[in-house]
Amino acid sequence: MARRPTRKRNTKKKSTHRVSRSRKSSKAGKSKNSTRNPLLKLFKSVPWRRLFVGGLIIFVAYSVYLDFVVRGQFEDKRWALPAQVYARPLELYEGFTLAASDFERELNLLNYRYAYNPSEPGLFQRHGNTFQVFTRPFSFWDLKESSQPIEIRFSGDKISSIKNTHNNKEIALLRLDPVLIGGIYPLKKEDRKLVSLDDVPELLPQILVAIEDRKFYEHYGVDPMAIGRAFLANVRAGKSVQGGSTITQQLVKNFFLSNERTLWRKFNEVIMAVLLDWHYEKNDIMQAYINEIYLGQDSARAIHGFGLASQYYYGKPIHQLDLNQLATLVALIRGPSYYHPDKHPERLLERRNRILDTLLEQKVISEELFAQTKTLPINIIKKRHSLSRQFPAFLDLVKRQLREFYPEEKLNSE
Repeated sequence: MARRPTRKRNTKKKSTHRVSRSRKSSKAGKSKNSTRNPLLKLFKSVPWRRLFVGGLIIFVAYSVYLDFVVRGQFEDKRWALPAQVYARPLELYEGFTLAASDFERELNLLNYRYAYNPSEPGLFQRHGNTFQVFTRPFSFWDLKESSQPIEIRFSGDKISSIKNTHNNKEIALLRLDPVLIGGIYPLKKEDRKLVSLDDVPELLPQILVAIEDRKFYEHYGVDPMAIGRAFLANVRAGKSVQGGSTITQQLVKNFFLSNERTLWRKFNEVIMAVLLDWHYEKNDIMQAYINEIYLGQDSARAIHGFGLASQYYYGKPIHQLDLNQLATLVALIRGPSYYHPDKHPERLLERRNRILDTLLEQKVISEELFAQTKTLPINIIKKRHSLSRQFPAFLDLVKRQLREFYPEEKLNSE
């Protein structure tokens, strides 16, 4: 028997017909779901353009407010300085009754340091009854005494002669800078000794830029690349091991904001850093940072700025510090408590050595200077004078007398 020829089925039309049906059903399902989903309906009904414009207006208005805060505080009242209380100045003249041992005690109270060759202010040498003293400058109520090399001779319990060894002239009356008894601090108990960029060694700003903010003179207050690098480093380490804040951001945090770690404070910090960089020169920001940064604690008073830290940790003005001492003070920026020179000297030494390595890597210092400095100890003086514990009763008496002439808010703020 002959087979019937098989007829090919037109599956194409049927399949397309099925696909079209499935598409229609899916569209219908989506439309039903969209009407049933209230969140999607709410999302579509929100006027996003108006919200964006409103948010932009609020952001601009808030930025104008922060700009007012930045310029007002930075220009009008940059630092709240303590009023300093001094003892009487020691007035010396020929025939004045004073034993040589008592005079040496006075020099020690004034933080004069013994040296074989007193070649700079604040040093002295004794040979029996003869003293070689390089005095410090001081602004008295009637005139400003300049620094000068002095020779003082004693005979018995009296001064026999006083002369300037530079010009060999006899001095009729010599006043030494008085002992600093203490300070009447602002409400925040902050203390600082203001210095200008001309007062500090040239190395200090270079060290700060190399360690704290390599692009300080290039960015506009904030360095997004540094923030990104710090974020990745902290994620890999699983803890905070690197900071991305610029010198300007650190200044803003210390100067205007609190130490709380919140996104809102960080948001304010970024905006204010950009505004500060916009209004002021880089040297102004660097000078303010050098005077503002927190570098330690002396009982109740906070040590702010390199000027006061130099006197507190080394007993000498900032311009006399060498590379070792400058690098040690910069090491304290990351954590004065964590790198405390008395409690954790090994940590501080290790941190200083890492700073020296970075300075050599960036060619801030020579290999010879690096080799000379890295073998040195940190050399922070052991006996640091705490002004807050020396004469509390006398300071209370001074404050009570001042309250008779000045209101309390003046004493705590100006």
